[in-house]
Amino acid sequence: MRTLHHLWLSPFSRKVRVALAEKRLECQLQVEKVWERRPEFLALNPAGTVPVLVEEDGLVLADSYAICEYLDETHEARPLYGTEPRGRAEARRLVAWFDTKFAREVSELVLREKFMKRFLGLGQPEGASIRAGLTNLHYHLDYIGFLAERRNWLAGDQFTLADIAAGAHISCIDYLGDVPWDDHQPAREWYARLKSQPSFRAILADHIPGVPPPKHYADPDF
Repeated sequence: MRTLHHLWLSPFSRKVRVALAEKRLECQLQVEKVWERRPEFLALNPAGTVPVLVEEDGLVLADSYAICEYLDETHEARPLYGTEPRGRAEARRLVAWFDTKFAREVSELVLREKFMKRFLGLGQPEGASIRAGLTNLHYHLDYIGFLAERRNWLAGDQFTLADIAAGAHISCIDYLGDVPWDDHQPAREWYARLKSQPSFRAILADHIPGVPPPKHYADPDF
């Protein structure tokens, strides 16, 4: 069986997990504590980052972008980017938005300070970085709401990897209880629909040892 090396609150790992579920591909999950820098894992991916997917034939794929492109090219059912060229281009643009801009302005600041520092023993969280990330989050939720009010899904009529990437990042922040849903109703309605997707259920079932999620985390009717 294929194996996905992942980390609990890695948005990129979560994106691949949901993509695999969309393609209905079975996968064994292997938690990879990247800070340990295991030689066996570095042999798979010298960059030392997750996700890393090892296929049944031994093929090793690293980086969520490369993995998702590979999955979409080798498994035609349930295309991750949609079926229409303009929509596929828009889906790719939005995936880049969340994996680059959202990651830099929100995910990296909040997750590093509130989660990773705890496991790495790097001292107390830096309040200024957390505040900056949560301030930036409002801007991104406004943009999600703007898109959701004008389209069926973020990139257009079809559910695509754009929704998956956005949900992967937001679900990590939501696991920590830091998403101001009451201030962003359109984004909240979009996320409620996303939480109802069968491929997203495994993400909502995550429970990190010692770090329980808030009560609303797995509830589609939050």
